[in-house]
Order: sequence, then C-alpha cells, then structure tokens
Amino acid sequence: MPITTVDRDLHDLTLTVVADFAAPVQRLWDAYRDPRQLEKFWGPPSYPATFTRHDAYPGGLTTYYMTGPEGDAHGGYWEWLAVDAPNSFEVLDGFLTDAGEPNLELPRVRMTFTFEATDAGSRMTTTSHFASQADLEQLLGMGMEQGMREAMGQIDDVLADLEAFAAGRATDAQILSDTQVRISRVVRGDVEQVWRAHNNADLMKRWMLGPDGWSMPVCEVASAVGETYRYEWENIDDDQERFGFTGELLEAEAPHRMVTTEAMIGNEGTATRNEMTLTPVEAGTLISLLITYPDAETRDMILATGMTDGMETSYARLEEAVLAG
Repeated sequence: MPITTVDRDLHDLTLTVVADFAAPVQRLWDAYRDPRQLEKFWGPPSYPATFTRHDAYPGGLTTYYMTGPEGDAHGGYWEWLAVDAPNSFEVLDGFLTDAGEPNLELPRVRMTFTFEATDAGSRMTTTSHFASQADLEQLLGMGMEQGMREAMGQIDDVLADLEAFAAGRATDAQILSDTQVRISRVVRGDVEQVWRAHNNADLMKRWMLGPDGWSMPVCEVASAVGETYRYEWENIDDDQERFGFTGELLEAEAPHRMVTTEAMIGNEGTATRNEMTLTPVEAGTLISLLITYPDAETRDMILATGMTDGMETSYARLEEAVLAG
C-alpha cells in the first residue's frame, strides 16, 4: 500500500493523506492528468470510475461516474481551481445528480494535491478541506477515507504500466458507453503547437488526410464560436471520389479545449458532438477526443469504417510533417 499516513484534523476540518511511490514526480503527475490512467485508480476496485471529461487546467471541469457491482452509477465532478505543474493542483470536488448537474444537497470538498521528489521516488499529499464538521462527518460516514485507501492502492500498478500510455503508441479508441467513445493519442509536440495544427488551414492540409493517397482541397476553419467549418477530401488518383464533413464550433478555450458538431456532408442527420482536450504530459501532448454519437448503431457503424486507423495515420503525419519542423 502506498499510503503512509492519514490524519484527521477536526479543528481545521481537514483530512490529509500522505502516500509514497517508487516513481518520479512527473510520472505520478501525468497519471492524474491522463483520464485513461486516472480512471484506473480514482474509484475503489468495486466502484471503478469512467471519466467523460477531464480539463486539467484552471477553470476547467472534470466529470466522471463510478459504477457499482449492481450496475448503479454515481457521478462526480472537479472544478479546477489552480495548477502548478508538476508540483500541485487544487480542485473543488462534488457529486453529480442523475441528470449530470451538481448535487447541491451533498457536500463539496476543496482538495489540494501536492507532489514532491523523495530518495525513493515521489510523495503525494492529498488534503481535503471541509466546509463544516457536519460535512466532514457526513462524508467520512459515507466511506470517503476507506474509499481513498482502496483507490490509492491501485496507483502502483498504473505507474508501472509505462508502455500503455507512452508517446508513439497507436491511437486508442475506448468505448465508454452506448453513445460515447474516447480517442486518445500522445503526440510529440507542445500544447500550443498541437492547438495551432488543429486550427490553421495550411497546416491541417499537410496532416489531416487519413490514409495515403488523399488531399484536402477544402479546409474552411471555424475561428469563433458559432461559426461553421467545412472540410473536404479528394482521392488524388480519382477526383470523382470525394467526401467531407461540416459542423459548428460550440466551445473554444485555446489552447486546451474545443467542442464541435460533426456531420458528413449529405448525411447531416447523424451528427456527432466532438470534445477535444489537449493536455501537456512529459512526452508531449495528450490528445483526448470524446465523441458522442446519436445511438449505439451509429457508433458501431462509424467505428467499423476504420476511423481509428485513419486517425492514427493522420496523427503520425502530424508528428512527422508538422511538429517535427
């Protein structure tokens, strides 16, 4: 077990957990920034977590749900208050209702996570600040301390799995629900570079091409919320073979988060909602794309087209043809 001490301070209304790990600070920090890794240990083994949003920057929002052994789901969220990479971050932790809204009937807790190097690796101190003694007693009564012990007991295995989350690993598609899929890829480049590569038409025409043999003659970028974009691709050997996508820019928080709708031109009835988050990690930038489909049938149909393979070819081209320069 990595936990070294647990201290309840009824005067300051805090619960402080200290844990030590045989891994460098940056490795531990990245595990908390990457939703694929975080969901492997945030929930206790009997209540694994699934993260549907993870904006690890000040002002960002994280949402997740934990699924119990009977299939019961319990939602939670973080409001990101401060980030000092890779030394500390601070969030406001709360519960979600079944409708996905903040549950104001249950306590919220301000949590600070600090990371420091040790001779053996790294130490993490997690301090939970409660608004009142009643809140502290209520959450402890709900099993908060035991849940943290069980959850942190899983971190060592995640930290040891370097290959699964390394740069250069092929694009990964993870089915989260009947309607949601998360696409993940670490690319070698910083966040500002990767953001620009997704928003500059000249750069996009160099890498966002899918399999070899295609060009992108139309690349109309939406630069402000409410604007529409239009992308079209053409077979280099047959200009009659052509397809494209269009949609609206719903949110943009440069250089971290962009939300759009997306529909194939001529088939606008199967639009998806695409939420892209860019997160700095040691090896470069983690691209996390959450796609919400209208239904499971549409999800499976699009995944069966080889979409993930095409995206991997594009991301590899992004590294080689754009970011490397």
